[in-house]
Formats: sequence, structure tokens, C-alpha cells
Amino acid sequence: MADALNTPAPSNPPRLVVMDVDSTLITAEVIELLAARSGSLEAVADITDRAMRGEIDFTASLHQRVATLAGLTTDVFAEVLAEVELTPGAVELVAELDARGWPVALVSGGFVEVVAPLAASLGISLFRANGLEARDGVLTGRVRGPVIDRAAKALALREFAAESGIALDQTIAIGDGANDLDMLDQAGFGIAFNAKPLVCGQADAVVRGRLDDVLALPPFTRAG
Repeated sequence: MADALNTPAPSNPPRLVVMDVDSTLITAEVIELLAARSGSLEAVADITDRAMRGEIDFTASLHQRVATLAGLTTDVFAEVLAEVELTPGAVELVAELDARGWPVALVSGGFVEVVAPLAASLGISLFRANGLEARDGVLTGRVRGPVIDRAAKALALREFAAESGIALDQTIAIGDGANDLDMLDQAGFGIAFNAKPLVCGQADAVVRGRLDDVLALPPFTRAG
């Protein structure tokens, strides 16, 4: 019989980690970076804050905010991407999860025009976000395709889990706003990161500070 003292501890099974992007993976709200260039920052920031607190419907708020971007050229995406700052600890978290062989997905109420290159820069192939309609290189002020609202975020988590061959109870979701609530509830473990009070009250854990501080939580440290 093997000596129990010399038997290595079982390793963590692969888990899927799904993260929000704006104010979670990155420090800013991309819609506000875009609005700063269209002259609508103050109005857009107010709507964003109310939506993240759950005071107004996300889909309605998104359409209101996107309407203010009409007339911007699509060159603005490269400008905004260059301005985006990753949250402290984001690179370290993604690197650690990659080393473990845990898939990472990004699910955003923001915009795929920024999320896609951001994901690529981090080696992340699973992502979902809203699209912005453009004609002749100019934004129309309308969303392209279905809106990624809180229900769509939860659906994306389920679909990414199935695609990755990982059971739903082995998934971890990280987010900060009301739009993330369904995703946090759907996941095996939901983490409120630098989040609004409404979200903190409904998450399994609350983390403030660096994004890689989540690595100290049970889903990342326990085996099985």
C-alpha cells in the first residue's frame, strides 16, 4: 500500500473561467472611451453607471449610448485599443490559467471591434461581444446583431462550457455590473470584482484590488 504521506495531492481539474471585459479585465468602459471622442462622455457615463447599478435596462441603455457615437469613423477603434489599460493582475491571471490548461473566455456588453484584438493579444480564442454597425467606414449609431445582455452572457457561459467539455459546476465567472448577474449565478462559482453593491450581494465571493487576487479563492486552490 502506498505511503499516504508520499502520495501527491490530486491536481485541480480543468475549469472554465469566463470574464467580463469593461471594468473587469480592463480598467475602463470602452463605450466611454468612444463617447469621449464623440462629445457625449458625460451623458454616456451617467447612463453606464445607472445600467451597471441595475437601475435601467441594459439593452435600452446600450442603444441610447451607441446612438451618440454616430458619425465616428472606424479608425477610432485602433485609437481606443491603444488607450485601453489592462487591470493590474490581468496578465498574470491569464498566464496562470494558461499554464494550468484552463480555458478562458471573455463575454462583454462592450464591442467586438475592441474585444477581439484584445483577446488575441492575450491568447484568448473564446469571446463574445456586441458589434457596432458601420457604413462606408462611419458608425451609424446602431448595434449590429443581437445585444449581449445579461441573459446572453449566461448563455455564452453555457455554450463555452459545452464547447470546452467542462461541466457547468466547474465554471467560474468574474464580473462587476448588473449585466453580469445571470452569468455569475449560472456559473459554478461567481466572483464580484471591484463590483457594484448589487453584484457583491449576489456573488459567491467579492474581490477588490488586483485581478489575480482571485487565485486565492477556493475554486482555484482546491482539488476536485
